[in-house]
Amino acid sequence: MIDTRKVAVVGCGFVGSSSAFALMQSGLFSEMVLIDVDRARAEGEALDIGNGSPFAHPIDVYAGDYEDAADAAIIVVTAGAAQKPGETRLDLVNKNVGIYESIIPRIREVGFEGILLVVSNPVDVLTYAAIKMSGLPESHVIGSGTVLDSARLQEALGDHLGVDPRDVGAYIIGEHGDSELAVWSSADVAGVPLKDFCEMRGHFDHVAAQRRIADDVKGAAYEIIARKKATYYGIAMSVARLCGAIMRDEHCVLPVSSLMVGEYGLTDIAISLPTIIGRAGIECRVPISLDEDELARLHASAEALSDVIDRAGLREL
Repeated sequence: MIDTRKVAVVGCGFVGSSSAFALMQSGLFSEMVLIDVDRARAEGEALDIGNGSPFAHPIDVYAGDYEDAADAAIIVVTAGAAQKPGETRLDLVNKNVGIYESIIPRIREVGFEGILLVVSNPVDVLTYAAIKMSGLPESHVIGSGTVLDSARLQEALGDHLGVDPRDVGAYIIGEHGDSELAVWSSADVAGVPLKDFCEMRGHFDHVAAQRRIADDVKGAAYEIIARKKATYYGIAMSVARLCGAIMRDEHCVLPVSSLMVGEYGLTDIAISLPTIIGRAGIECRVPISLDEDELARLHASAEALSDVIDRAGLREL
């Protein structure tokens, strides 16, 4: 039986420990188990995070094993090799698929039936791998996808236009990585088409501005890694947002990575598109409007991911 107040985090590196900290503060759960190949690291993180529980919501945080996570509502998988300076997310694929081969079958063996949230990079490829390895319904395997990329786009547009980024409706779709694309054609601010809002705020060089902002968003992770060797706070807050959407059954739209079954002509690939998610996981993809160029770029992104999936031998799993 699923315990709706329990979460597990697999991997206690920077992303995993930051995600655990964000989840502790969220109040979504009353029990959290941390799992890591380095048991002492998991124990240390649990002790450190648990020390702050008197200042937050009551929660029991402890180090455990996969058996302890069997009845969790959500298992968040952050384990994997870290992205190094100059290394793309797709460069990580062979190392992290190997790591997933030691994790996902263990989750399957203990009879886990909740939602599997994949955060490790390259997230789209590993989401596909997790679907293949876990035996879970496709709707129960969700990749963090371009949730953080879209937040970065909203932040950049909010700064550019002098408005609250929460009022910006804009998505990054495709791969969480170098082939991602901003959907400008359907972007808006408070319901006003983005182009019209830009001109209302005195911005008329749309092509140059869009190129600059899209490049800044795409390069954000590389900029952070070059300065502090890793990114973790932004993705940790994305994990908390996703867990909140699931546990509160919000039926909200977030650009997560999930298995395509014909949308935009894409099949047998996990890629990020705006998706309705709730307590049951993936409900459906939202068919946002794409212009001809955006659709072509989405297919190019999918082809790049499909090539990686083929080279990694994941279709044979």
